[in-house]
Amino acid sequence: MGFIGWIILGLFAGGIAKILLPGRDPGGVIGTTLIGVAGAFVGGWLSAHFLHRSVEKHFFDLYTWGAAIAGSLVLLIGYRILFGNSRN
Repeated sequence: MGFIGWIILGLFAGGIAKILLPGRDPGGVIGTTLIGVAGAFVGGWLSAHFLHRSVEKHFFDLYTWGAAIAGSLVLLIGYRILFGNSRN
């Protein structure tokens, strides 16, 4: 899967992470989307290096989606911890 595929996957992963962690984020929709894209890359990298499971082959692989969503969730939680959650 190429760079554009990871960006598209990250957009969807960020949206799914936002659904799983509702509330207002300090960066808004654009910040959450960028976190999703970064999370897809981080999840794929962590999966390939620590779990020895390459996720670069197919866009519709469930493992690839799981790694991207998990990476997005981790980054979104970290972002909320660092910059505060403005949910009141």
